[in-house]
Amino acid sequence: MGSSEGAVTDLASLLGSIDIYLFDQILRGRVPVGSDVFDAGCGPGRNLVYFLREGYDVRAVDPDADAIGAVRELARALAPRLEASSFRAEPVEANSFPDSSADFVISSAVLHFARDTPHFRAMLDGSWRLVRDGGVFFCRLASTIGMEGRFTPLSNGRFRLPDRSERYLVDEETLMALTSELGGELVDPLKTTVVQDRRCMTTWVMKRTP
Repeated sequence: MGSSEGAVTDLASLLGSIDIYLFDQILRGRVPVGSDVFDAGCGPGRNLVYFLREGYDVRAVDPDADAIGAVRELARALAPRLEASSFRAEPVEANSFPDSSADFVISSAVLHFARDTPHFRAMLDGSWRLVRDGGVFFCRLASTIGMEGRFTPLSNGRFRLPDRSERYLVDEETLMALTSELGGELVDPLKTTVVQDRRCMTTWVMKRTP
């Protein structure tokens, strides 16, 4: 009993509160050790614990200065070799990191907070431009897939969800069109989790083709 509890504690320490679908990408070898990892909209760093601990070159942006402060503290504890400037309080759509600078870009529960369609596209472009040729873009975002007709249209791509929250929502046709337009190639089929009577979360993973 004691050893089992210890193993759970060690796993939690290693992984933090990582998104399970991002963890799946790690298990499938999509983020080899030594990769340059970028979190576009990192929040306080829930998806970065493993990468920091395991020696990846990690960079991140978030518009919330307090969140970036938390990530810098996390990096100081787990990866003191990284510069504080690797983590910047900047909007995703206007971040100052160079183009084609990451092997694996994370956009987890970020794009559905877009104010409208131009803002959504600006955030997407600001994330996608960081992916180098052959690199992977991992995105989790709210969609209509699986609960079509269950959302109340507001304006500019935003909807009211059954749980009364408001999000910018995409559909399958939009994601497939964007994949083609951006010059991407799906690494996995689109996968959507339907949270009963609340929301749909789609995992969109694509590779940047040269």
